[in-house]
Amino acid sequence: MTSPRLAADNLAHAGSRHEVPPAAGGNPAVVFLHGLGGTNRYWTCATPPLPDAAYVDLYGFGDSPRPLLRYTLERHLAALRTALVGRSGYVLVGHSLGAALALAYAARYPDDVEALLLLGLPHYGGRKAAYRWLRRHPAGWVTTNMLVTAAGCVFTRRVVGRLLPRLLPSYPRAVAEDLVKHNMLSSTTSLWEVLYRRDLTVDADALPDRIRVHCLHGAEDASAPHAGVHALADGRPGWRVTVLPGVDHHPWLRAPEVCVRALTELIADTAGGGDR
Repeated sequence: MTSPRLAADNLAHAGSRHEVPPAAGGNPAVVFLHGLGGTNRYWTCATPPLPDAAYVDLYGFGDSPRPLLRYTLERHLAALRTALVGRSGYVLVGHSLGAALALAYAARYPDDVEALLLLGLPHYGGRKAAYRWLRRHPAGWVTTNMLVTAAGCVFTRRVVGRLLPRLLPSYPRAVAEDLVKHNMLSSTTSLWEVLYRRDLTVDADALPDRIRVHCLHGAEDASAPHAGVHALADGRPGWRVTVLPGVDHHPWLRAPEVCVRALTELIADTAGGGDR
């Protein structure tokens, strides 16, 4: 079975070619949600496309529509809901922004989701806590200023976009190239509305215990504190946290074998019913 790319759109793209395919062999389908500035190609740079998987371009990113509006949590979830077309029984794999959206989606539509694999989940505990943690370093004063972030977004897309593969040699070429496939509003408002201004504890509290959650987090992650995911997992029997030594905010790119193994184990546990 091929692994299609899905364009997430609120209103359009509701045809069969955008549906998550039914999984074969009784295993749940896998849906991948990239992070801020990413596209569906993020997932296939380090590993080949997986069978029974769908790779989504989030609303406002990649080849999905990019209207000039506020990219709120509700708009993102509505777009995902349309792209997933009511299918159920899938595992959501999310990175960063995509991880937060995966958690929120599972909390909103728990009957559709079997398990979550969350990579670099940015849990700060709200805007003040996010600013306090990020501003420990000078760069954080830039990433927490919406006007400066917006200006940087425009500059990156219009001035240095073609040079990004050379300027970011530690990233796969496709990942660097796709950093321009968004607009100023989809980048900045997604960051503020979905990550900075929200406490993900609300979503974690709404998640049924039957949904297994495995968080993979880089020990060197400068964008999201691993203490945050430990706080979310504390006291939740279905949650597991693995911190990867020497890894930054991109476990899928830096330690793909570990990530694929974790996903394989999660699928097997889910398909087999696990110990619930």
